[in-house]
Amino acid sequence: MKALIWGVFGLLALCWTGIAAASVQITGWLLTMVASGEGVDAVIAAQQWPEPGWLAAWIDPAWLKTLQGAWVGMVQWLAQVLPGAGGLMAWVTPLVWTVWALGLLCLLVPALALHWLSGQLKTPASLRSTPPPR
Repeated sequence: MKALIWGVFGLLALCWTGIAAASVQITGWLLTMVASGEGVDAVIAAQQWPEPGWLAAWIDPAWLKTLQGAWVGMVQWLAQVLPGAGGLMAWVTPLVWTVWALGLLCLLVPALALHWLSGQLKTPASLRSTPPPR
């Protein structure tokens, strides 16, 4: 039972760590793009993207154009508001890893409680006094 508890904890901790590491990498990449101005160019190029014919059956093309325009507006606004976005990573990275540590603590506490609880439970007498197989 204890091996199962710690195995599940390890799997969840590994997934949580992967999410945190990916978040730091993606945030750094996005902030670098916004700071260099490449983000605005990429979004403007994406706005010129012609939607495929099969997508028209699922999404109204006018709605897609509106969505593309909203993305362009948001990225342009971010480029104006965050001209020094590269320096923003100096506090975003520790913030992400602090949230990671708090999340890992929230995983560790139940795992420790279940570990302790599984040690406190006693096996029934009928299972302890089973005769040996013949």
